[in-house]
Amino acid sequence: MSATAQHYDVIRKPIITEKSTMASENNAVVFEVAMDATKPQIRDAIEAVFGVKVKAVNTAIHKGKVKRFRGQKGRRADTKKAYVTLEEGNTIDVTTGL
Repeated sequence: MSATAQHYDVIRKPIITEKSTMASENNAVVFEVAMDATKPQIRDAIEAVFGVKVKAVNTAIHKGKVKRFRGQKGRRADTKKAYVTLEEGNTIDVTTGL
């Protein structure tokens, strides 16, 4: 399957944190994805863009914090993370970027 523009709209960026590095030991990769993306859309996008087989997709929504800037209240945007577990033998090097 070849990657289309819709696949790149689903995947925003890889998330590289201590927790995601620990998840990579279990053959999982963490991505920030579009808020309206579904698990089948995320699976199709990952398989098309990176050419790997996906075993499972778990998602988590992170609510934005209320912050102050120069006395004005503001709110950070909500984000959605996808924990993508890959089939055995498949890997994604997220340090190279999209």
